[in-house]
Amino acid sequence: MRRVPTASGATAVQIVHKRGRVVVDVEHIGSAHDDAGLELLLHVAHERLHAGQQVLGLELSTANPQNPADAVAVSARPVVEATGSLILWQALANVYDALGFAVMRDEAFKALVLGRIIEPTSKVDTIRVLGEVGVTSPSRATFQRCLRRIVERDYRETVSHACYTHATRGGGLALVLYDLTTLYFETPREDGLRKVGMSKERRVDPQVTVGLLTDKTGFPLAVHLFEGNKAETKTVVPVLTAFREQHADAKDIVVVADAGMLSAANLTSLEEAGFSFIVGSKTSKAPYDLATHLERHGNAFDDGQTIEATRTMGTGKNKRGRRVVWQWSRKRYRHDIQAINAMVDRAEAVAAGTRAVKKDRFVTLGDADPTVDWNLVKRAQYLAGLKGYVTNVDADTLDGPAVVVAYHDLYQVERSFRMTKTDLAARPVFHRLRDSIEAHLTVVFAALAVSREAQARTGLSINKILKTLRPLRTATVTIGRQQITAEPRIPAEAQTILNDLTQGGH
Repeated sequence: MRRVPTASGATAVQIVHKRGRVVVDVEHIGSAHDDAGLELLLHVAHERLHAGQQVLGLELSTANPQNPADAVAVSARPVVEATGSLILWQALANVYDALGFAVMRDEAFKALVLGRIIEPTSKVDTIRVLGEVGVTSPSRATFQRCLRRIVERDYRETVSHACYTHATRGGGLALVLYDLTTLYFETPREDGLRKVGMSKERRVDPQVTVGLLTDKTGFPLAVHLFEGNKAETKTVVPVLTAFREQHADAKDIVVVADAGMLSAANLTSLEEAGFSFIVGSKTSKAPYDLATHLERHGNAFDDGQTIEATRTMGTGKNKRGRRVVWQWSRKRYRHDIQAINAMVDRAEAVAAGTRAVKKDRFVTLGDADPTVDWNLVKRAQYLAGLKGYVTNVDADTLDGPAVVVAYHDLYQVERSFRMTKTDLAARPVFHRLRDSIEAHLTVVFAALAVSREAQARTGLSINKILKTLRPLRTATVTIGRQQITAEPRIPAEAQTILNDLTQGGH
């Protein structure tokens, strides 16, 4: 309600309706030329403003303890008792429940999973994270008991079943992706599980290796823990065999893996176990597989062209002919040439003595000073743009282009691994005993599934979802003797995310 002077010298009385700081309507009550008329208009405006409603009493009586009858009326001021990111918590909890994880009826496990998504940290520090979010956190002792329950009750299998059910809700699986990564420990000591092994980051810390099986979108289906020095090729058959035993209807699936799986013995083991595969091939094999084409056409290819060949692999009774599909891509060619030029620059720097000798490609080390192996450079340039794929899937089932498309989905499992290492901070691992490490991996597995599903529903990264929703703080406010919950104003972008997370999204 406001008073506004008019051009005629009168005073206008108006009721202003606002939404936030924006005026949405102005209701004119009338104009008065004297005090009596103004008082009447103010009374009318007051009655219309409250429309017969009771006015919320915001006065408190402060009594004098020496004379209870002597009370002083004071205004009660709103007090914010607590705030929390309850909207974010509920949105993630909805996805957790939708995946079927609530079947475990374990609120401590749920807290560990969602807490790791919101802010990955130690189990003890998760108590702080949950407090900042505004939800009641289990105690440290409760979390420790939960870690034991995860192993004793085999939560990993329950999560895996739920993930498989979710992934196959639209039909069976025809393709799965497999890759292996390492999780290191901040300790110098090895034991039966944590061992120094081949590290892609060239670390020398004790580590464990983790095999991850996903569907073609990167949604996790199974995760397995191996010793840190376990060879990559020795993990895929046990993982696939366990997966098939767990899911009786998981038949006739094709596993896609990178070139690290490529050994004649390993592929033979996959075939003997009844699995089909598509694995990457090393480019160094191209001159032999493509000898006829290279002899007739040199390294001239059309963009996207595929050429099929047969490669003999293995010896003795394990000697078999493998189907190999090669594809040339202009985009890959530009990328390869750029990478080759960068490696040539480093090799020339080594030869000039301005760069220390490392494991640089194109550098020849001998009795004399290091030199650039230009024959090797020319060979790499000659084969730039080519990528090979070895498979035992019949061409009538998957032709060459289809094999290429299937393999390209492998980047999705690599994205999932990056999420576990960055967004979910699965490493370094601070647990020591195998059961504790297994429990930690199960929490990360479930958190990855929730994160992947949230991304699939919204089309946004989990990091973007968190940055948008976490600042929306719900407040508990005390006014006098009353306590109310104040919901935050939700921007349009955040509302779209919430709708997608609740309704299933894209």
